[in-house]
Amino acid sequence: MIDFSYQLYSSREFPPLADTLKLLKSLGYGQVEGYGGVYSDLPALKAALDETGLKMSTGHFGLDMIEGEPEKVLEIANTVGMEAVFCPFLVPDQRPEDAAGYARFGERLQKAGERLKEGGLSFGWHNHDFEFRALPDGSIPQEEIFRGGPDLPWEADIAWIVRGGGDPLEWIEKHGDRIIAIHVKDIAPEGECEDEDGWADVGTGTMDWKAIMDAVRTRTNTRFFVMEHDKPNDHERFARRSIENAKQY
Repeated sequence: MIDFSYQLYSSREFPPLADTLKLLKSLGYGQVEGYGGVYSDLPALKAALDETGLKMSTGHFGLDMIEGEPEKVLEIANTVGMEAVFCPFLVPDQRPEDAAGYARFGERLQKAGERLKEGGLSFGWHNHDFEFRALPDGSIPQEEIFRGGPDLPWEADIAWIVRGGGDPLEWIEKHGDRIIAIHVKDIAPEGECEDEDGWADVGTGTMDWKAIMDAVRTRTNTRFFVMEHDKPNDHERFARRSIENAKQY
Protein backbone atom coordinates (compact mmCIF):
# COMPACT_ATOMS: atom_id res chain seq x y z
CA MET A 1 0.00 0.00 0.00
CA ILE A 2 1.42 3.36 -1.06
CA ASP A 3 1.77 6.04 1.60
CA PHE A 4 0.64 8.95 -0.57
CA SER A 5 2.07 12.43 -0.20
CA TYR A 6 0.43 15.75 -1.11
CA GLN A 7 2.02 18.84 -2.62
CA LEU A 8 0.84 21.67 -0.38
CA TYR A 9 0.97 24.10 -3.31
CA SER A 10 -2.35 22.51 -4.27
CA SER A 11 -3.94 24.09 -1.19
CA ARG A 12 -2.25 27.48 -1.28
CA GLU A 13 -5.58 29.26 -1.80
CA PHE A 14 -7.25 27.48 1.13
CA PRO A 15 -5.59 28.64 4.38
CA PRO A 16 -4.81 28.06 7.14
CA LEU A 17 -2.12 25.44 6.65
CA ALA A 18 -2.82 23.75 9.98
CA ASP A 19 -6.39 23.00 8.88
CA THR A 20 -5.15 21.63 5.56
CA LEU A 21 -2.80 19.26 7.35
CA LYS A 22 -5.62 17.99 9.58
CA LEU A 23 -7.79 17.46 6.52
CA LEU A 24 -5.08 15.52 4.72
CA LYS A 25 -4.47 13.30 7.74
CA SER A 26 -8.19 12.54 8.00
CA LEU A 27 -8.26 11.52 4.32
CA GLY A 28 -5.42 9.03 4.70
CA TYR A 29 -2.35 10.92 3.56
CA GLY A 30 0.83 10.13 5.46
CA GLN A 31 3.19 12.67 3.92
CA VAL A 32 3.25 16.15 2.43
CA GLU A 33 5.60 18.02 0.11
CA GLY A 34 6.59 21.57 0.94
CA TYR A 35 7.19 24.62 -1.22
CA GLY A 36 8.48 28.13 -0.59
CA GLY A 37 5.39 29.63 0.97
CA VAL A 38 5.15 27.17 3.85
CA TYR A 39 8.71 27.58 5.15
CA SER A 40 8.34 31.15 6.41
CA ASP A 41 7.41 30.19 9.98
CA LEU A 42 9.45 27.05 10.56
CA PRO A 43 8.52 26.47 14.24
CA ALA A 44 4.82 26.75 13.43
CA LEU A 45 5.22 24.42 10.47
CA LYS A 46 6.97 21.79 12.58
CA ALA A 47 4.36 22.10 15.33
CA ALA A 48 1.51 21.63 12.84
CA LEU A 49 3.21 18.59 11.31
CA ASP A 50 3.89 17.10 14.74
CA GLU A 51 0.26 17.63 15.78
CA THR A 52 -1.06 15.66 12.81
CA GLY A 53 1.72 13.11 12.55
CA LEU A 54 2.30 13.97 8.90
CA LYS A 55 5.86 13.91 7.60
CA MET A 56 7.14 16.53 5.16
CA SER A 57 9.31 13.97 3.42
CA THR A 58 10.11 16.12 0.36
CA GLY A 59 10.27 19.80 -0.51
CA HIS A 60 10.66 22.21 -3.41
CA PHE A 61 13.24 24.99 -3.24
CA GLY A 62 14.23 27.57 -5.83
CA LEU A 63 17.62 27.25 -7.48
CA ASP A 64 18.75 30.61 -6.11
CA MET A 65 18.29 29.34 -2.56
CA ILE A 66 19.79 25.94 -3.29
CA GLU A 67 22.92 27.56 -4.73
CA GLY A 68 23.10 30.63 -2.50
CA GLU A 69 21.78 29.39 0.85
CA PRO A 70 22.30 25.62 0.98
CA GLU A 71 22.72 25.70 4.76
CA LYS A 72 19.28 27.29 5.07
CA VAL A 73 17.81 24.58 2.86
CA LEU A 74 19.42 21.96 5.08
CA GLU A 75 18.12 23.66 8.22
CA ILE A 76 14.56 23.63 6.89
CA ALA A 77 14.86 20.08 5.61
CA ASN A 78 16.32 18.75 8.84
CA THR A 79 13.77 20.55 10.99
CA VAL A 80 10.80 18.88 9.28
CA GLY A 81 12.48 15.59 8.42
CA MET A 82 12.83 15.85 4.65
CA GLU A 83 14.59 13.08 2.78
CA ALA A 84 14.67 14.67 -0.68
CA VAL A 85 14.73 18.18 -2.13
CA PHE A 86 13.80 19.17 -5.69
CA CYS A 87 14.39 22.25 -7.79
CA PRO A 88 10.97 22.81 -9.34
CA PHE A 89 11.18 25.38 -12.13
CA LEU A 90 13.18 27.62 -14.41
CA VAL A 91 11.53 30.92 -15.31
CA PRO A 92 11.13 31.60 -19.05
CA ASP A 93 13.69 34.39 -19.31
CA GLN A 94 16.37 32.12 -17.80
CA ARG A 95 15.76 29.14 -20.06
CA PRO A 96 18.55 28.21 -22.49
CA GLU A 97 18.03 28.59 -26.20
CA ASP A 98 19.88 25.50 -27.41
CA ALA A 99 20.89 21.97 -26.49
CA ALA A 100 24.30 22.98 -25.17
CA GLY A 101 22.66 25.49 -22.85
CA TYR A 102 20.36 22.87 -21.38
CA ALA A 103 23.27 20.49 -20.92
CA ARG A 104 25.11 23.22 -19.00
CA PHE A 105 21.98 23.71 -16.91
CA GLY A 106 21.93 20.01 -16.08
CA GLU A 107 25.57 20.26 -15.02
CA ARG A 108 24.70 23.28 -12.89
CA LEU A 109 21.85 21.41 -11.20
CA GLN A 110 24.01 18.43 -10.37
CA LYS A 111 26.68 20.68 -8.88
CA ALA A 112 24.07 22.67 -6.92
CA GLY A 113 22.94 19.51 -5.19
CA GLU A 114 26.38 18.48 -3.95
CA ARG A 115 26.16 20.27 -0.60
CA LEU A 116 22.66 18.91 0.02
CA LYS A 117 23.83 15.38 -0.74
CA GLU A 118 26.70 15.88 1.70
CA GLY A 119 24.04 16.81 4.24
CA GLY A 120 22.23 13.53 3.72
CA LEU A 121 19.50 14.60 1.28
CA SER A 122 18.59 13.36 -2.15
CA PHE A 123 18.44 16.20 -4.67
CA GLY A 124 16.89 16.31 -8.12
CA TRP A 125 14.97 18.16 -10.80
CA HIS A 126 11.19 18.52 -11.06
CA ASN A 127 9.87 19.06 -14.58
CA HIS A 128 7.09 21.06 -16.16
CA ASP A 129 6.14 21.01 -19.86
CA PHE A 130 8.80 23.13 -21.56
CA GLU A 131 11.46 20.46 -21.09
CA PHE A 132 9.65 18.16 -23.54
CA ARG A 133 9.15 20.62 -26.39
CA ALA A 134 11.72 20.19 -29.15
CA LEU A 135 14.29 22.92 -29.71
CA PRO A 136 14.89 24.25 -33.26
CA ASP A 137 17.53 21.57 -33.84
CA GLY A 138 15.18 18.83 -32.69
CA SER A 139 16.82 18.33 -29.30
CA ILE A 140 14.59 17.71 -26.28
CA PRO A 141 15.60 19.91 -23.32
CA GLN A 142 14.98 17.19 -20.72
CA GLU A 143 17.36 14.83 -22.51
CA GLU A 144 20.01 17.57 -22.57
CA ILE A 145 19.52 18.29 -18.86
CA PHE A 146 20.17 14.63 -18.16
CA ARG A 147 23.18 14.63 -20.48
CA GLY A 148 24.71 17.49 -18.48
CA GLY A 149 23.74 15.95 -15.15
CA PRO A 150 24.40 12.23 -15.61
CA ASP A 151 23.77 11.48 -11.93
CA LEU A 152 20.82 13.86 -11.48
CA PRO A 153 17.71 12.25 -9.90
CA TRP A 154 14.26 13.16 -11.16
CA GLU A 155 10.88 13.93 -9.64
CA ALA A 156 8.77 13.20 -12.71
CA ASP A 157 5.61 15.28 -12.99
CA ILE A 158 3.76 12.83 -15.21
CA ALA A 159 0.94 15.10 -16.38
CA TRP A 160 3.33 17.90 -17.33
CA ILE A 161 5.21 15.41 -19.52
CA VAL A 162 1.95 14.85 -21.40
CA ARG A 163 1.24 18.57 -21.68
CA GLY A 164 4.70 19.02 -23.14
CA GLY A 165 3.96 16.46 -25.85
CA GLY A 166 5.86 13.53 -24.32
CA ASP A 167 4.78 9.97 -23.64
CA PRO A 168 5.27 9.30 -19.93
CA LEU A 169 5.57 5.54 -20.40
CA GLU A 170 8.46 6.05 -22.82
CA TRP A 171 10.20 8.42 -20.41
CA ILE A 172 9.69 6.03 -17.51
CA GLU A 173 11.11 3.19 -19.59
CA LYS A 174 14.16 5.20 -20.67
CA HIS A 175 14.96 7.11 -17.49
CA GLY A 176 13.28 5.11 -14.74
CA ASP A 177 16.56 4.64 -12.91
CA ARG A 178 16.60 8.40 -12.21
CA ILE A 179 13.05 8.66 -10.90
CA ILE A 180 12.84 8.76 -7.11
CA ALA A 181 9.50 10.63 -6.89
CA ILE A 182 6.50 11.35 -9.09
CA HIS A 183 3.69 13.86 -9.11
CA VAL A 184 0.35 12.13 -9.41
CA LYS A 185 -2.01 14.48 -11.26
CA ASP A 186 -4.56 14.29 -14.03
CA ILE A 187 -5.63 16.21 -17.13
CA ALA A 188 -9.30 16.96 -17.79
CA PRO A 189 -10.88 16.13 -21.14
CA GLU A 190 -10.63 18.99 -23.61
CA GLY A 191 -13.06 21.77 -22.81
CA GLU A 192 -13.67 20.62 -19.22
CA CYS A 193 -12.45 22.10 -15.93
CA GLU A 194 -11.36 25.29 -17.67
CA ASP A 195 -11.73 27.20 -14.39
CA GLU A 196 -9.11 24.81 -12.99
CA ASP A 197 -6.66 25.32 -15.87
CA GLY A 198 -7.73 22.03 -17.41
CA TRP A 199 -6.50 19.85 -14.55
CA ALA A 200 -8.67 17.11 -13.05
CA ASP A 201 -8.90 15.12 -9.85
CA VAL A 202 -6.75 12.01 -10.17
CA GLY A 203 -8.70 9.20 -11.81
CA THR A 204 -11.32 11.47 -13.37
CA GLY A 205 -9.29 12.72 -16.33
CA THR A 206 -7.57 11.40 -19.44
CA MET A 207 -4.43 9.92 -17.90
CA ASP A 208 -4.08 6.11 -17.82
CA TRP A 209 -2.96 5.99 -14.22
CA LYS A 210 -3.28 2.20 -13.96
CA ALA A 211 -0.65 1.71 -16.68
CA ILE A 212 1.49 4.55 -15.36
CA MET A 213 1.51 3.22 -11.80
CA ASP A 214 2.36 -0.26 -13.04
CA ALA A 215 5.32 1.19 -14.94
CA VAL A 216 6.45 3.33 -12.01
CA ARG A 217 6.40 0.33 -9.67
CA THR A 218 8.36 -1.93 -12.00
CA ARG A 219 10.75 0.46 -13.78
CA THR A 220 11.68 3.15 -11.26
CA ASN A 221 13.09 3.73 -7.79
CA THR A 222 10.17 5.92 -6.77
CA ARG A 223 9.88 6.45 -3.03
CA PHE A 224 7.43 9.37 -3.01
CA PHE A 225 4.03 9.51 -4.73
CA VAL A 226 2.92 13.12 -4.48
CA MET A 227 -0.65 14.13 -5.30
CA GLU A 228 -0.97 17.53 -6.95
CA HIS A 229 -3.48 19.80 -8.67
CA ASP A 230 -2.18 23.17 -9.82
CA LYS A 231 -5.48 25.03 -9.43
CA PRO A 232 -8.31 23.18 -7.68
CA ASN A 233 -11.44 25.19 -6.94
CA ASP A 234 -12.11 22.83 -4.00
CA HIS A 235 -9.03 21.31 -2.41
CA GLU A 236 -11.01 18.99 -0.12
CA ARG A 237 -12.76 17.45 -3.12
CA PHE A 238 -9.50 17.09 -5.00
CA ALA A 239 -7.60 15.57 -2.09
CA ARG A 240 -10.43 13.16 -1.20
CA ARG A 241 -11.34 11.93 -4.68
CA SER A 242 -7.73 11.64 -5.77
CA ILE A 243 -6.54 9.44 -2.93
CA GLU A 244 -9.67 7.29 -3.16
CA ASN A 245 -9.02 6.69 -6.87
CA ALA A 246 -5.23 6.40 -6.66
CA LYS A 247 -5.51 3.64 -4.07
CA GLN A 248 -7.19 1.52 -6.75
CA TYR A 249 -4.07 1.55 -8.92
